[in-house]
Amino acid sequence: MLNPAAISSHTAHPVHAACMPLRMTSSDPFELLKAHVSVNRRVVREGDRVHQVGQPLEWLHVIHSGSFKTVNLAPDGREQVVGLHLKGDWLGFDGIARGQHTCDAVAMDIGEVWSVSYAALLQASTRVPALAALLHAAMSREMTRERNAMMTLCTLPATARVAEFLRVWVESMSERGLRTDLITLRMTRAEIGKYLGLTLETVSRAFSQLARANVIDFPEKGRRHLSITDPDALSRFVQRSQTDKEDLPRAACVANEPCMVH
Repeated sequence: MLNPAAISSHTAHPVHAACMPLRMTSSDPFELLKAHVSVNRRVVREGDRVHQVGQPLEWLHVIHSGSFKTVNLAPDGREQVVGLHLKGDWLGFDGIARGQHTCDAVAMDIGEVWSVSYAALLQASTRVPALAALLHAAMSREMTRERNAMMTLCTLPATARVAEFLRVWVESMSERGLRTDLITLRMTRAEIGKYLGLTLETVSRAFSQLARANVIDFPEKGRRHLSITDPDALSRFVQRSQTDKEDLPRAACVANEPCMVH
């Protein structure tokens, strides 16, 4: 992984309109960071690692554009996806407690991260209350996502888990001004299964069921692109699944794989 300190400041390469960042304003958190701490900007491409397991915590990273996943290694050595992140999310909080990172942060497509020295950020936060508030708000969002993810695993049947996963993803993209009617899945069916505590076969059946219910559509044979013309249909499907006795039975977590998700 490249050291952010050795990376010159530059903007990301042009990407598809659906992935373009929101217009910056004076009240934008990126502007706040740039005004008070030294920021190193880095363009990343699919597969690039922003930080890795065991690496000392020196930097925190804010996603300016693109999508990222955080992964741990399961006991058998396979990658376990534990978090998904978009524009405005922070990467690196996992390293604060022990001073070193406990997971890898990996780019799923082309994007840009803004890296700031953790020590410098703490020091600046003592002088600028708005920076401290920004950091605390980001940590709070992380904890809320973890809680909601556990609720999804513990209370929803299999197909509804997949529907809720898509609903949250679409909602997150909408909040960032990104296109939501046609999305590209940056994760394989197997990765989605590990993230949701389901088998690959169960995830594939869930996608097929959602398509038959006209909640989603696959405009291409590759089935990597999803058409979701009515995001509210995902919410209605999840709500019905909680009371519909004829929905698929609740799926247990995959044997020997962690059920903790981000």
